[in-house]
Amino acid sequence: MIDRRNIQHLYIRLLQKIKNFLFSTQSREFLVFLFFFFIAAGFWLIQTLNDDYEVELSIPVRLKGMPNNVVITSENATDLRVRVKDKGTVLVNYMVAKSFLPITLNYNDYKTSNNHIRVFASQFEKQVQARLSVSSVVRSIKPDTLEYIYTTGKSRLVPVKLRGKVHAGRQYYISDTVYSPDSVLVYAPKHVLDTITAAYTVPVTLDDVTDTLKQQVSLAIVKGAKFIPEQVEVTLPVDIYTDKTVEVPVYGTNFPADKVLRAFPAKVNVTFQVGLGRYRYITADDFVVHVSYEELMRIGSRKYTVKLKSVPRGVSNIRISPEQVDFLIEQVSPNGN
Repeated sequence: MIDRRNIQHLYIRLLQKIKNFLFSTQSREFLVFLFFFFIAAGFWLIQTLNDDYEVELSIPVRLKGMPNNVVITSENATDLRVRVKDKGTVLVNYMVAKSFLPITLNYNDYKTSNNHIRVFASQFEKQVQARLSVSSVVRSIKPDTLEYIYTTGKSRLVPVKLRGKVHAGRQYYISDTVYSPDSVLVYAPKHVLDTITAAYTVPVTLDDVTDTLKQQVSLAIVKGAKFIPEQVEVTLPVDIYTDKTVEVPVYGTNFPADKVLRAFPAKVNVTFQVGLGRYRYITADDFVVHVSYEELMRIGSRKYTVKLKSVPRGVSNIRISPEQVDFLIEQVSPNGN
């Protein structure tokens, strides 16, 4: 066990050594040296930042005001690389701020009859300069010409579909996928529009989901097409599984008029998993167990392995008890006696 008195003694000795150093002649000389060093460094930095330098800045550019049916088909620059000359103090401010308001170009100001927009640097240089200090000199702008190739597309309403993998947690399941809106308009040239049957979301991967999930998801980009809107709200309702058992009668089908099926037992227990939300809606009437006369004639046995001929949506992990039933084909008189 550590002795507290020893720790206290070491602490006092350490403080005393620090105190002795700070009040010693060597310490005073060192602190004076540091003082003058930082003053000299400050003067040097100020002098250095007063010189002129050049840096390349990135300024975003956006084309606004496009009608819904206008689809950009070319690869477009999203940023301008602007080379600027100014004093170091100004350039440091640019680099600290890191972002500029985007340069905005209005579609209606530049649209042409040949569906090809060209905007030269001289046409947006004033907007660039307005985002810089008055003392800054623009040395170059790249690209020096912005080009947009577009087409006026036709439209069609297409359904939204989720792309990706969504896995519910243990004993849970995704009961539905709800989109808002569930359909979107797609604008594209006819040869592209004819190939689009649905608007798929960007890939989504979700694991161990145990509660209803709602989130905005972007639609995947299709070259030469434009979706309106570009995002949809996806809701994934989550339900929990529970077991339920119902008694289902065994029926005979396609039997001759003078024969009837006698099954032992006449009913089987069907146990299955279903979500709590659908628990009370699933009944024995949703399951069908029937045996055809032809099938019984083929098996050559008095035991029949029970098979479900109809299963309701939303159930899983179905078990039947007993798995086999004994049967007897009984001869009856045509008048039912």
